[in-house]
Amino acid sequence: MEAGAPLPTQEYVVRREDLVAYAQASGDHNPIHQDEDVARMVGLPGVIAHGMYTMALAARAVATWTDDAEVVELGCKFTAPVVVAAEGGATVVVAGVVKSVADGCATIALEVTCGGEKVLGAPKAVVRVG
Repeated sequence: MEAGAPLPTQEYVVRREDLVAYAQASGDHNPIHQDEDVARMVGLPGVIAHGMYTMALAARAVATWTDDAEVVELGCKFTAPVVVAAEGGATVVVAGVVKSVADGCATIALEVTCGGEKVLGAPKAVVRVG
């Protein structure tokens, strides 16, 4: 990894069944992640992915790029929901650029979008490099 290097874009399709599985694994059973009527009732455009699930997709991209290197830091702000349609789901796109490499760690700036809209603000990862 070298500073300035772009990383290959990763795409992940999120389907409603993924949200059900994530709810089971995480214990987050908020109905906005599974029930269209509840999501719309609270002002959302439809069922949305869990924010932490979206962040986990960013982490998955980092793992792919770094061959599962140790993650020292991973952070972001949740800025927009990933709306998951009942048919076909939603595609989350993760792009990255190596910002710096120093002291045995690489800092990766991420861009995470869905439908062309940024869904995570200021996402970045720091990983150990050998």
